[in-house]
Amino acid sequence: MPATWRFIAQRVFSTHIIDPEIPFTLTSNPRRELSGPGSLTGVIDPEYARLRGPDGQPILQEWSTKIYVEIDRAIRWGGIITKVSYDGPKATVIAEGLSCYPHGIPYEDYMISGALITPKDPYAGKDRNGDGWVDGQKGKVRVPPPPKPYAGPRIDTFDAFRKIWAHIQSRPYGNIGLEIDGHAHGELLGAADGTDPWELAWWDNPDCGQTLDELTRSTPFDWAETHSWGAANEVVHRIRLGKPRLGRKRPDLRIAEGENLVAIARPEGLGDDFANEAVVLGRGQGRKMKRAQVHRYDGRLRRVAVVTDKTLASDKALRTRGERELAGRTQGLQIPSVEIRHHPNAPVGSWQLGDDVRIQVTVPWVGEVDIWHRIVADELSSSDTCRLDLRRSDSFHY
Repeated sequence: MPATWRFIAQRVFSTHIIDPEIPFTLTSNPRRELSGPGSLTGVIDPEYARLRGPDGQPILQEWSTKIYVEIDRAIRWGGIITKVSYDGPKATVIAEGLSCYPHGIPYEDYMISGALITPKDPYAGKDRNGDGWVDGQKGKVRVPPPPKPYAGPRIDTFDAFRKIWAHIQSRPYGNIGLEIDGHAHGELLGAADGTDPWELAWWDNPDCGQTLDELTRSTPFDWAETHSWGAANEVVHRIRLGKPRLGRKRPDLRIAEGENLVAIARPEGLGDDFANEAVVLGRGQGRKMKRAQVHRYDGRLRRVAVVTDKTLASDKALRTRGERELAGRTQGLQIPSVEIRHHPNAPVGSWQLGDDVRIQVTVPWVGEVDIWHRIVADELSSSDTCRLDLRRSDSFHY
């Protein structure tokens, strides 16, 4: 029996549904992404686009309308309409996941982790003649060494992630109702000795979306946006945080030719993107620029990737960035994406973003390929098929 699809509209600041069945035709399937917002595109009758909701505003309004894809009473995708355009009799609607919202929003507060604190020296100025004795007490009281600087409180990576989201949703007309997982990551920002604090300051005009993305990459960790019906028939929006990753190895699922594989994107090697050494350039200028060099020599010619990221300052962050770069540049053949049909070996919807699945295919000039890949995005179709975007499991560095 075919699945029942429904497109639902809701105001961004309300829990009330303004239209439970939008006459919407997809031009691109709902796309979910690991550590990304995802998107969908569709067309709609312009006459409907002019209809008004109970608040007197157009039902489909940019940055005002949330849209959900419900399949068999479960919400499989959710987001906000970011653009509506008209071309003759056709109106095109573009929507992105709620996690697109922080991009372009400035951080207007101050946060620091691991600040260098220098205690006040109680003996400062009490040895004016520089003989090492407290003035007036020569031979009795020596001037002790000044107190050593130390690192101030350090913030857990997930706490910083949540604080940025809390700041975004605390601003006027900024609360999109998104909840963030409450557990800790365990990685503290900034150096333990205070030599390299992590700082987010309004006067540097940081972009909230870029900062969240940088935290995700440099730590690293996974997150995923989800939407579901709540107990009171409200839509619950949540960001799941992975410590350090989401998903798991799925030996119970298999994707293979002759079983559930409909189509496969052209397998490809790395070509010019191959590198077995990475040089990461971070904060600073000239000789004082922070720098790290990592390598994975494997018998092939030395190939170097140079990465510049001025947000990085600590040696650990630089090396983590380098390892992450090499993880995606040193592996062999990769299957970029596959299209699969509903099948007992991998029923549509039985996986989670981040899961590792086994891909068994025959590749011309290569032969039989049997490689574990991670699911980094999926696009569900009304024809009971699904496209999975993949990356080799061994290309990740956590």
